[in-house]
Amino acid sequence: MRKIAIYGKGGIGKSTTTQNIVAGLAEMGQKVMVVGCDPKADSTRLLLGGLNQHTVLDTLREEGEDIELDDLRKIGFRGILCVESGGPEPGVGCAGRGIITSINMLEQLGAYTESEDLDYVFYDVLGDVVCGGFAMPMREGKAQEIYIVLSGEMMAMYAANNICKGIVRFAESGGVRLAGMICNSRMVDNEVEMTEAFAKKLGTTMIHFVPRDKMVQRAEINKKTVIEFDPDHNQANEYRTLAEKMQENKSRVIPTPIEIEELESLLVEYGIV
Repeated sequence: MRKIAIYGKGGIGKSTTTQNIVAGLAEMGQKVMVVGCDPKADSTRLLLGGLNQHTVLDTLREEGEDIELDDLRKIGFRGILCVESGGPEPGVGCAGRGIITSINMLEQLGAYTESEDLDYVFYDVLGDVVCGGFAMPMREGKAQEIYIVLSGEMMAMYAANNICKGIVRFAESGGVRLAGMICNSRMVDNEVEMTEAFAKKLGTTMIHFVPRDKMVQRAEINKKTVIEFDPDHNQANEYRTLAEKMQENKSRVIPTPIEIEELESLLVEYGIV
């Protein structure tokens, strides 16, 4: 079983990218579980046809800990297992605690055992590594591989660099490694060349460049992944290619984060600043 966490700046398209990747993997016959680690509980929406899934924290609050594994999971597109961690009410408590509680509960209920026969577990994690809760998938072997979604925008690259610092922090204790970068295009000038150069500085590679296409938004409005909504579209094939690359990717590195001055110099070099 491969345990993968997807990180990146808030609003960069992590959840959309993750759901389209797992749709591609499911098409390939892989058995996948997605654990949403965002208090908005929208990490599985496209896989469930827009269903507002009851979260792990909601279930625990309402029913206590005497629950079954199937109380926390719903079956989505092509049999993908969907879990949403959830979070506290707005302004109350730490959202990161929901991730810790959710992952611990899934472990207690046997979600990761051989009997579940999973090929992949994906964690879709909110934004940057801002607190211990959101770093949970990096710790203690919860996720073995980290992929970072970024664009050619400065703050997306800044967040990616910070995430790499988090990977370095947990590399020895948790065994976590950076597997690669995914560029979700914002149509920035020289975006491919710049993000590839940035990935190289971090000691990794950009495994795929996802072009910007209106079909992504069209599919989201219809509460589906692109692969389900329009399986013959070029953008669906982009996500299939990304899923195939992820399936074949063997790269696992401890990254080498750079200083902010070096990042700014990179932006200047490629004409962004």
